Amino acid sequence: MLRSTTLRTSVVGVAALAVIGGLAVSASASVSDEARKAPKESSLTGSAKMFRADGQQVRFSFDAHGFAPAEPDEPGAPAGTSRGTFRFSHYTADGTQGAYAEGRIDCLLTGGPVATATGVITRSDLPGAIGKRVGFTVYDGKGDGRKDRVGYSWAVGSIPTMEVPKCLSAAPYETVESGDFKVEHVLPPNPSGNTEKAENPEKAGIKE
Repeated sequence: MLRSTTLRTSVVGVAALAVIGGLAVSASASVSDEARKAPKESSLTGSAKMFRADGQQVRFSFDAHGFAPAEPDEPGAPAGTSRGTFRFSHYTADGTQGAYAEGRIDCLLTGGPVATATGVITRSDLPGAIGKRVGFTVYDGKGDGRKDRVGYSWAVGSIPTMEVPKCLSAAPYETVESGDFKVEHVLPPNPSGNTEKAENPEKAGIKE
């Protein structure tokens, strides 16, 4: 009787371990899947047409990745990893007048669903635009794009006459009519190596 009871107990124990082991493997697989899907760095991607009541055709497209300027202006500052491309165009409703510009990203900064990027124009049919830096700010409404917003540095000026610093732009006030922008925010390690202070402002003496 004792031997039978012990055998049953052992079988139950093995079965329990098998179930626990299965759950552990399942959980491990789930974590691995999530880790694979998690973005490795910040990015701003996607294309969209802005809403204009008068039918003007205004479009933006981004393929930007990384964080902070790859070539910082401040001497001795750590280099970031920003890179990528941008394109925008603005034409009348009938498409007969307007211009386009495209170029390379030189800075990308993200925070939650918001990204600010700057870049230098390398191709354009707008006189005086090539070689000029422009800025963009995008709000990702995290859906099908209808809640997305875009702002740009030339909102109150002319691209050929403006001097835009890296990583700066205007508030995202234009609304998306069609298309979608995606902002992924991944805060890189603090260049100083003090990650604890970057993640815990109170320990750094910073009051929020």
